[in-house]
Parts: sequence; structure tokens; C-alpha cells
Amino acid sequence: MNVDRWLRLIAGLFVMLTVALGYLVNPWWYAFTAFVGLNLFQSAFTNWCPMMALLERLGVPKA
Repeated sequence: MNVDRWLRLIAGLFVMLTVALGYLVNPWWYAFTAFVGLNLFQSAFTNWCPMMALLERLGVPKA
């Protein structure tokens, strides 16, 4: 798997996990969900995401 696929997998996991935590534990978890969404939104314009940089440092291939 490449960086793009890992990024989608991790972002989807974070969104699902934090929505569940927001519902079951504390509504403040929705702030993390919003953070993930905002990062995805800004990366559409800048083509840069902190998770992509981390994955590349870990040696995940770009394409």
C-alpha cells in the first residue's frame, strides 16, 4: 500500500473511532473528528498533510 491509501485508511479510522468516543465517552472527542476533517480539507489545496509526512518518514512508498 502507498501513502495515499494509508492516509485514507488512517483518516477513516480516526473519524469512526472519535465519533464513537464522542457518543459513548465525551462529546469533546468530536473536536478531534473536526481536526481530522480540517486537515483533509486543507491537504486538498496544499497537497501536504502531517500524516503523509509521518508515513513517508516511516518508509511507506509514495506510489
